[in-house]
Amino acid sequence: MTSIAAVLAATPSPSPTSAVPDVDVTPGVAGFIAIAVVAVVTILLLVDMTRRIRRTRYRAEIRERFEAEARNGGPLTDEPARRADEDGRTDVGDDTERG
Repeated sequence: MTSIAAVLAATPSPSPTSAVPDVDVTPGVAGFIAIAVVAVVTILLLVDMTRRIRRTRYRAEIRERFEAEARNGGPLTDEPARRADEDGRTDVGDDTERG
């Protein structure tokens, strides 16, 4: 039994050789298109997720402001002061005119 093990250990094992050239193993145009599509879809998903998170945050801020107004019985004091000019327009603190 030991002689069989000695013969097997002395026999060199063949080194692995590739029958297919390395040029034929590349992903090619189809692989590039697939990765490009995955990258574009990922970017679009990130933009959409950012938009949804921002919208949710703004809605929460507005809800908190409405709840604070309901608790205090009136509008919050950090809003711009409104004053009436001679011609009846109200100044809301920005460049828009409301009448």
